[in-house]
Amino acid sequence: MKPEDIASLRAEFDKFVREECSVNPEEQAKNPDGGDAVDEEPVPAFVDDLADKLLAPSKSGVYLSRLDIKRVAEAIDESLPVKERKKMIKALFRHTTSKAYLRSAFDEFNRHLEGRRLIYLELAKEFPASSALFEAWCAKIDKTRKMFDQIVQDFEEIEPTSDPMMI
Repeated sequence: MKPEDIASLRAEFDKFVREECSVNPEEQAKNPDGGDAVDEEPVPAFVDDLADKLLAPSKSGVYLSRLDIKRVAEAIDESLPVKERKKMIKALFRHTTSKAYLRSAFDEFNRHLEGRRLIYLELAKEFPASSALFEAWCAKIDKTRKMFDQIVQDFEEIEPTSDPMMI
């Protein structure tokens, strides 16, 4: 490649970044923290522990990407911005008030876990020498599903009241 071609490509890329990727100063003035203040709002007690266990493949048996979490949110009619995975989990469960919401979210996570489980079973079948490894991952998936059921069972629903100070 010729040096002038690289220079031309670089100029085109810089123009694209300036026009399409730069933050509009007016929009930034409206929301100077970029939504990070929302991430500091309190969450139900189970959310931190859930995020730690769900997002660690060594504990849950699967890796859940940001796209996976976004798909779960969309499936239960929630809108989540793409951020760090832990912040996305916190945002998904921040305003949880009912067992039905929890159950629907966990059912959607279970669909993703089952998809990974099927992949593991197919790999175990194709590579018998590694089947013990895949069986261990499947056992972690089962443990994660039981954790979901326990969270739903232990969750106490919050009924909205007209007096916010009444508990």
